[in-house]
Amino acid sequence: MKNNSRKKVVRYVGLSLFVVFIVLLIPYVFREKPDRSISGPDLSEMEYTEIFFANGDLQLAGMLIVPEGEGPFPVAVFIHGSGTSRRNSLWYLSVAKHLQENGIAVLLPDKRGSEKSEGDWRTASFQDLAGDTISAIEFVRDQELFDVSYIGVVGFSQGGWIAPIVATESQDVAFVVSMSGPGVTTDEQLLYEEINNEVEMGTYRFIAKMIAPFVVKSIKQQEFWKLNSGFDPIPYWEDVNVPAFAALGGDDTNVPVEESIRRFEELDQVIIQVYPGLEHGIVDPDTHKVLPQYLNDL
Repeated sequence: MKNNSRKKVVRYVGLSLFVVFIVLLIPYVFREKPDRSISGPDLSEMEYTEIFFANGDLQLAGMLIVPEGEGPFPVAVFIHGSGTSRRNSLWYLSVAKHLQENGIAVLLPDKRGSEKSEGDWRTASFQDLAGDTISAIEFVRDQELFDVSYIGVVGFSQGGWIAPIVATESQDVAFVVSMSGPGVTTDEQLLYEEINNEVEMGTYRFIAKMIAPFVVKSIKQQEFWKLNSGFDPIPYWEDVNVPAFAALGGDDTNVPVEESIRRFEELDQVIIQVYPGLEHGIVDPDTHKVLPQYLNDL
């Protein structure tokens, strides 16, 4: 009798675990994978001048993309998002080409440790990366390839954290753009993004909220995040005294959009534009191109 009871308990526990496993598997099996493909200009279509500049002993490189005509031109210096940068990034090139076609020159640097730039972004703080951008601005200001009217910065994603640092430390910055840049701290953003990553992999949101803090804790052991943990962009934005534009996709799963908007709205000089239904790249889901409305707003 005892053996039969034990067998029943084992079967019950086994069946219960199987049911729980099936229930947890349901969202993974039936989830819709988001299509984040992007179309844009090929690097071979772009006319540019390869340039080299320095931040102290660090030798950096990039591409200078100049409109047709004699100028003087305003210049937008791009600030990369996370990870290693690539010159053939369709995201950056889409924005660069639109600006070039509308009379705005672009300096698209190679992020330190990427393409032809020395150094390693993995051991850099946001302050270090801001210094690289300021060196790029100084190169534009001092070079003689064309006449410059204004110089500003366009920060993409993580670059949106760095852009206000640059604007407060360089007197040459005439405008600031944050494209899909968070208005919250690094810790808040990492947690929000990781929760959504877990959900997209097929985890229930309530489970993702339990798992994500442990994943984020592991991420923050990396050198880059040790250097930048707890960074808050708002004190820098508060000191920005030039026109600024913050653009966000309404359904961005990388950035806490509502909280970012709330914090940006407390800043008088920042124009905020949200594009409903679009994600981090502000890409039209039908054409897979960066949204023309955003490009025109920019």
